[in-house]
Amino acid sequence: MSANSFGSRDTLRVGDAAYEIYRLDAVEGSGRLPYSLKILLENLLRTEDGANITADHIRALGQWDPSAAPSVEIQFTPARVIMQDFTGVPCVVDLATMREAVRDLGGDPARINPLAPAEMVIDHSVIVDFFGGPDSFQRNVEREYERNRERYQFLRWGQTAFDEFKVVPPGTGIVHQVNIEHLARVVMIRDGKAYPDTCVGTDSHTTMENGIGVLGWGVGGIEAEAAMLGQPISMLIPRVVGFKLTGKLPAGATATDLVLTITEMLRKHGVVGKFVEFYGEGVSSVPLANRATIGNMSPEFGSTCAIFPIDGETINYLRLTGRSDEQVALVEAYAKAQGLWLDPSAEEPVFSEYIELDLSTVVPSIAGPKRPQDRIALSDAKKAWRAAVKDYAPSIQGPADEASAESFPASDSPAISHDGNGDKPHAADLNGERPHRRVPVTLADGTGFEIDHGVVTIAAITSCTNTSNPYVMMGAALLAKKAVEKGLTRKPWVKTSLAPGSQVVTGYFERSGLQPYLDKIGFNLVGYGCTTCIGNSGPLDEEISAAIQENDLAVTAVLSGNRNFEGRINPDVKMNYLASPPLVVAYALAGTMDIDLDNEPLGEGADGPVYLRDIWPSPEEVSEVVNGSIDQEMFLRDYADVFKGDETWQSLPVPTGNTFEWDPASTYVRKAPYFEGMPAQPEPVKDISGARVLAKLGDSVTTDHISPAGSIKPGTPAAEYLRENGVEVRDFNSYGSRRGNHEVMIRGTFANIRLKNLLLDGVEGGYTRDFTQEGAPQSFIYDASANYQAAGIPLVVLAGKEYGSGSSRDWAAKGTALLGVRAVIAESYERIHRSNLIGMGVLPLQFPEGETASSLGLTGEETFDITGVEELNGGGIPRTVTVKAGDKEFQAVVRIDTPGEADYYRHGGIMQYVLRSLLAKS
Repeated sequence: MSANSFGSRDTLRVGDAAYEIYRLDAVEGSGRLPYSLKILLENLLRTEDGANITADHIRALGQWDPSAAPSVEIQFTPARVIMQDFTGVPCVVDLATMREAVRDLGGDPARINPLAPAEMVIDHSVIVDFFGGPDSFQRNVEREYERNRERYQFLRWGQTAFDEFKVVPPGTGIVHQVNIEHLARVVMIRDGKAYPDTCVGTDSHTTMENGIGVLGWGVGGIEAEAAMLGQPISMLIPRVVGFKLTGKLPAGATATDLVLTITEMLRKHGVVGKFVEFYGEGVSSVPLANRATIGNMSPEFGSTCAIFPIDGETINYLRLTGRSDEQVALVEAYAKAQGLWLDPSAEEPVFSEYIELDLSTVVPSIAGPKRPQDRIALSDAKKAWRAAVKDYAPSIQGPADEASAESFPASDSPAISHDGNGDKPHAADLNGERPHRRVPVTLADGTGFEIDHGVVTIAAITSCTNTSNPYVMMGAALLAKKAVEKGLTRKPWVKTSLAPGSQVVTGYFERSGLQPYLDKIGFNLVGYGCTTCIGNSGPLDEEISAAIQENDLAVTAVLSGNRNFEGRINPDVKMNYLASPPLVVAYALAGTMDIDLDNEPLGEGADGPVYLRDIWPSPEEVSEVVNGSIDQEMFLRDYADVFKGDETWQSLPVPTGNTFEWDPASTYVRKAPYFEGMPAQPEPVKDISGARVLAKLGDSVTTDHISPAGSIKPGTPAAEYLRENGVEVRDFNSYGSRRGNHEVMIRGTFANIRLKNLLLDGVEGGYTRDFTQEGAPQSFIYDASANYQAAGIPLVVLAGKEYGSGSSRDWAAKGTALLGVRAVIAESYERIHRSNLIGMGVLPLQFPEGETASSLGLTGEETFDITGVEELNGGGIPRTVTVKAGDKEFQAVVRIDTPGEADYYRHGGIMQYVLRSLLAKS
């Protein structure tokens, strides 16, 4: 029960129902707050306990100074937690392990139980092994169950063993789309109270829910576990960036173009650690689907959230997606009663910073080749690709070139731009604009063609970012229809796939009669999951893959997702581009990035050249087919029994009992090591002495570079572990699917094929120098770590700017800790990874302002001593610590930002803190 210091408790009547609420207008200053901070204020009013959350905290938020740097810590208690299976399985493993630890320390294992609703959607495990056929979906699902049976049995146990934990089975949809279409409440009802739905998730794109007015963001799995167990999230009252929208999108521009424009703007502005909130008269013209697309990309901006207030568009969407009349009425009444309803005529809220976009200025765009914020106007795409490819393509001649020129004349590959240079296929073109390396390929069915730098080998309509949006999805289907009618089809070297965010999408494709046209050009349904966007693109045809690898071709992928980081999409593909679903289809037809889609034909149709403008659907066409194909009944049908699953799911044997019976032979699910030998009270924090550098890294190292992701490559430490445990190569599966096995994940940490460890010269991949060996030879990072730990030598990581950007991958922090890394010293961090490092007992430090590893003369070969850390034992947080590296010394900034984070670090991690807290209360 809240202390109710402000007398804010009241009753809200909606129809025949009455709900207890905590009125915001009881707090002075609340009316001028941005929408997002009003939600935080209600959270504090409702959870005020006089100790962790006091009247002073509430007053500080009511009197928020938009111009001030964040300094006031508050405790935010999310209403619920949402997970996907890659990040969710380790959460359940940890909870199961915590139950045993509590039992071993004399407590009741049943105390380890979610106290807030926790829902998991299994969407990250389907891989595009099969594509381009009518049975692709069924065959991929069958392979998914073959690979993941152990994990799925474990999750079924969790669903029965833990209260408040539900699982949406495989083949249903993508977590964030299922969230906005069904799971999100917008206003919660619990124990007679009505309050805003707030939700954190174990995926950074949880922010998609911001589009329907739900405040939440991605957190690491370790933070999510704490939230499930009733622990609030410690945070500083943030700065809020007001993003004003005016005007309307022009014809030809899609939601994808809009979000890539916003991503570019906000990255340039700088919003890391800040809230972004949309306002202005243009908001009313932004459909809910587009709002969700914008919210989804918040991690690409770097912001904590990117939220839209509740308005009539929100209400219409809730009604369309099948929420009950009572729930819809409550959302509207509550929002209006609490000042959470968007009223364009009301006085604008106050923001910390302001930015503005006229929607009418948005132009068709793509982003790449390796970051989502690197927007390229479609009209400049060819020129931009030619400039970028020079960093990826070799420039020396090879024998394959002469063979290709003789075997396949230029006319056989109309999509490849030869620029009159067919007689010198490996040289740059006449203007020096691009390299060529034309290689002949013959598929198993006898199809022959050439591939070259820049060919599109993957064209994927995938990920929740866009597959939740019926306007861009219908746009893609209409473009496919027009292409088929003109006589076009995909190029034979392009792997095409359609992975919608929910079964509703398939329903409206079928109802509109457009699915057959997508099928005819290879965009058959492959699964309901993230697939290509998270590296589950599956293998390319063997012949194409071999040609790429043997000739070091710089080929490309085009996908409608949100992430295009290096090494993420497919190990054969060097350059990745984000694009709207219609443009994904267009590039599949063209087969290359070396094309000006404004002025060059996509290909030769039945009646001559076909240009993109010839088949691009008008906004009116798209709206007509959307309005005629989607209704409430589709959502009610597809979500009627969403947790039940198909016969395969239901037939899985379910273990029983409060604690899980671990299978020692399992290579998927193993008991986590975090609590082994853990005392009931934490030991004092110690300074770090005699540490060596495991990795010296540059700027923009993402969690994809750090965390194990994608396929497990034979010959690597993870592969050797699996082979030693009797697993065949074909059954290695992905790192993501094996996240419940720490032995695999430790071996895959820092193992990304594009990682550049600057301790080595020009080497890419999971390698380092092992200073425990004479001459410090090159070694796998895991093998070196094992030697360091055997010798009792702690490790540090040196890094540049934006360390840990990207997805909220808890294993980026877990793996770092288990490799023996005690501290990371970087120029700057992204929010989630810094928090996760602390949650695993790793100390995040920052170089002094303006300094870098290079400017300080650090080679990474030094021995490091870090002193001043022990000041944490006194209850405070030191501002800096002293780092001595060889003969160099500097003051590093301690990036433990709140007292709550300090408590986690003192306990050795957030899980240890939570476990001890629960034991203390029992």
